[in-house]
Order: sequence, then C-alpha cells, then structure tokens
Amino acid sequence: MPPRKPSTAETSASASQAVARVVDGIKHMITSGDLLPGQQIRQEHMAAALGVSRLPVREALRQLVADGLVVHVHHVGFAVARLSRSEFDQVYLMRRLLETEVIHGLPRPTAGQLAEIESLAEEVERAAADLDLPRMRTLNSRFHMAIFDLSELNLVVGEIKRIWTWALPYHSVYLYDDAGRTRILAEHKEMVTALGTGDMRRLAELMDAHRAGSEAQLNLMLGAGAVPRPSVS
Repeated sequence: MPPRKPSTAETSASASQAVARVVDGIKHMITSGDLLPGQQIRQEHMAAALGVSRLPVREALRQLVADGLVVHVHHVGFAVARLSRSEFDQVYLMRRLLETEVIHGLPRPTAGQLAEIESLAEEVERAAADLDLPRMRTLNSRFHMAIFDLSELNLVVGEIKRIWTWALPYHSVYLYDDAGRTRILAEHKEMVTALGTGDMRRLAELMDAHRAGSEAQLNLMLGAGAVPRPSVS
C-alpha cells in the first residue's frame, strides 16, 4: 500500500506550526539582544538558524510587522523596528495613561490569582539571580500582564499589550544594569503586597515609579548609544 499523503488540513497545520516557531524564535532573538533595533533580518540566515525554509520565515516576518516588532523597507528588506525619541516618549505616555486607568479600577484578586502573580514575581527573581536576562524579560512581562488581566477593561488591556510589544526590543537593555535589576525586584514585591491588601492607589503609585525608573534608565543608555553587558560576580 502506498504511503498516505498528508491531507490539506494536516499540511496547513504543519505550516502554521512552522510559522509560529519562527515567530517565537525571532521574538526571542529580539528580546535577548541578539537582534538589535534597526538591525536587518536576512531571511536566508534566519531560515538556516531556525532549520526551516524561507517560506515560514517570510510569513513570520509579515506577522511581526503587523505586531510592530519588525519593519519592512521596500528594496531593502526586513529589520527590527527602531523607535524614534518622539515615538519612545509616546509609548511611555500611553502606558502611563492606560495602565493607571486600569489599575485604579482593578478588583481585589482572589487568593489563587494573587498566588499566581506572586509566583511570577519569584520566577523573575530566580531568573535575575541566574542572569538569565531573556527569561527575566519574558517573566517580567507575564508578571505585569497578569496584573492587568485582572481588569474587566479587556479592550484597554489589549491596547496596553500592543504598546508593550512596540518597546520589546528595548526591554532587554535596562536589564543589563545590576542596580536596575535590584530595583525591579524590590518594586515587584511591593506591588504584590499592595495588590494583596487591595490598595490600588498604592499599586498605581508603585507602577508609576517602576515605569519611570525603567524609562530613565533607557533614556540614559540609549542616549549614550551603548548597550551594556551583564557583569557576573
């Protein structure tokens, strides 16, 4: 009996899985700093690195363009999105306005929800201790999104997530700073405490300080044009 040919549905599912794997792979390269803002993404190199053909790479890049992580320049190709100073400032302005609105309206979390958020904060701390900065950045985003997801303002939270995506290429930058990592971890603990007591006013204040600290560090580093590397003691 001749071997069975895969059905159209199976072929489509396999192609979708390949595209999803490439999307995840490129996102990881961007957030880890392997691909920097403005850096060109060569499809043939990416296909070889991820062990796929150029077709899923091309489709993945189109998805990342739609997400705002990648840009396409005619006759040039794809590159990691790079924010102008004005755009960078606008990202933080929109974050402050939308995040503050969401936080003030948050319900007090259930014991299970609070435990999940606290667990994420602890995972961020472990990643920081291991100097696993890509994992720390990923877990840091999950920690904040778990807080925002407590809100019933799903459309606003969706917009917050989209805005966070625009700044993803820069998120790894401030994590290279030892003092910055220490500050982030301490503020996360205070946020969990405020959330647990239902003190949303305090949580909003902490989030403002948290956001402002990260913005200030990024402004200094990007202004200097340098991306420091982590020190290992």
